[in-house]
Amino acid sequence: MGAKQTRAEKYQDLMDKTGFSPEQIKNLHTRFQQLSDNEETISREDLEKIPALANNPIRKQIIEAFFDKRNQHQNEVGAFQEIGFEQFLMVMSHFRPPTLKTTEEEKEAMRKEKLRFLFNMHDTDNDGTITLEEYRKVVEELLKKSGAIGLEAAKAIADAAMLEVASTNVPHMAPEDFYEGITFEHFEQILKGLEMESRMHIRFLDVDTTTMRCGKSKS
Repeated sequence: MGAKQTRAEKYQDLMDKTGFSPEQIKNLHTRFQQLSDNEETISREDLEKIPALANNPIRKQIIEAFFDKRNQHQNEVGAFQEIGFEQFLMVMSHFRPPTLKTTEEEKEAMRKEKLRFLFNMHDTDNDGTITLEEYRKVVEELLKKSGAIGLEAAKAIADAAMLEVASTNVPHMAPEDFYEGITFEHFEQILKGLEMESRMHIRFLDVDTTTMRCGKSKS
């Protein structure tokens, strides 16, 4: 009786923190156990074994996002070496779509959360700014996978894109001025017209984030 009550309390706590239903938490726990081989924690190596991630151009950033303390809905910075189920669930909550009962205020909060998650993926040094160097790395990775463009061309494209962002966010910037990079406020402005609430998916985990049901394990 005590064990069942403790489990119910634990589920309630996770529901309150993440917004997931008991069924969604159960399904995600099944996937967690598949990924961790029934261990209590998951490592980067466990996620690197997922076949669907192998050719993803931003594979490294995706994996790191799971271990980034900033994605735990807290004010901590830094990274975990391994994560347990609750930490895994907190990351997955960023991909939870709105429901018919979600209010406009809640949708806006969810949108901001998702944007912050994406921003954190690219702000790799935790300084609150996506610098040209960080942006270059993302663009280079995206373009290198195509095999049709060289490193210098990729850098030139990244530089030009950053300059375009700078001219939009700091319209009166002089040619000799140095653009420090994209702040979160700039990032929000850049993606202002994009509907984010239900567009973020994480299908490489074989989890349908529109319903949060687990598929067959491929890892």
